[in-house]
Amino acid sequence: MSLDAATFDSVDDVVARFAQHGYLADDRLATTVFLQSRLDKPILLEGPAGVGKTQLAKSLAEVTGRPLLRLQCYEGQDESTALYEWDYGKQLLYTQLLREKIGQIVGDATTIHESVERIAHEDSVFFSERFLAPRPLLEAVRSDVPVVLLIDEVDRADEALEAVLLELLAEYQVSVPELGTYAAEHLPYVVLTSNNTRDLSAALKRRCLHLSLDYPDAERELEIIRSKDTGLPEALARTLVDVVRGLRDLDLRKAPSISETIDWARTLAVLGAKELTAEILAQTANVVVKYDRDLRRTLEVLPKLVDPNAVVPTSRDRGHQHGPGSGHSHGHEDHPHRHDDHDPEPVRDPAGQERRAAKDEPGRHTAPNYGIAPPTRSLDVGRGQGERSFHTRGARRRPV
Repeated sequence: MSLDAATFDSVDDVVARFAQHGYLADDRLATTVFLQSRLDKPILLEGPAGVGKTQLAKSLAEVTGRPLLRLQCYEGQDESTALYEWDYGKQLLYTQLLREKIGQIVGDATTIHESVERIAHEDSVFFSERFLAPRPLLEAVRSDVPVVLLIDEVDRADEALEAVLLELLAEYQVSVPELGTYAAEHLPYVVLTSNNTRDLSAALKRRCLHLSLDYPDAERELEIIRSKDTGLPEALARTLVDVVRGLRDLDLRKAPSISETIDWARTLAVLGAKELTAEILAQTANVVVKYDRDLRRTLEVLPKLVDPNAVVPTSRDRGHQHGPGSGHSHGHEDHPHRHDDHDPEPVRDPAGQERRAAKDEPGRHTAPNYGIAPPTRSLDVGRGQGERSFHTRGARRRPV
């Protein structure tokens, strides 16, 4: 078996050729891809969603000119959707069409056992490659040309599927019990991705070149946005990157990915944004924030992310505010006010203010105000009564 090992001449060659296809690979990632082409080993990429793991496999296929085969993993997946399955519908159709021929084979059989034995000699016909339905793993091995095999989000699949993968990752071969073992004539480039929703087995990791990807630094992300030709001016793109990085520092259910940052930049460019204000970012925040709780938190902090000197109202302040047009009013006699589109300012009640001021005068605790008469004399506690109370407490004290 031979592999086109000279696909990449060097690490710099990987960086340059990936850049030509719009993927900016750093030195670590480029080195890993270069080693894959020379060591014939799969690549396992782990990291949060949206850092370019899946796109790496797509770009690798574009750069090398290889077809891309993709296995999207999910919970409960088994080998029938990953390796192969038998085309039972086709088998049944052929059985119906060949019913007359089958009748001739067993026509002169004297017993059921003899009939079964005669049919058993022909069962290999129905379990041949004619009725085999290959899935991505088997397709990659049987392909007549070198391919890129993407096993996406392998951490979502059950551990049983990992056991199925081990033979492929170690030997580039798969076994079909009814037909035997298929070995790859052209070794595929295999890329596995994981979002770290669970730990993968040591056996699987041992067979791969492992690389952890994370969100890039600000300059790298700005460079990525620039390479995508989003149409957003450089200064605004730089501000947008800072805002996105601030959102990633929050406790969000899903942090904005690099691809979502690019989408946000394109959205703002389409809207013709001349500056990034908290208002226009709030109107378009749903491009990068996908959950209601995350969106509420994002809208709270956007003014501060755009302008560090901005004053963000606290929840206590917001709890007694009403938006324009709410038409909500209080019926309290001493605190009447109303907010609406026609009267944004609170309505003052001078009479109410005078009544409150009068209650702050001396003697405000008298009967006219509260209906309770003030005490006419102070209570005089005698010395003897105080001493008796003191001795009583001492007598009840527990011994130490």
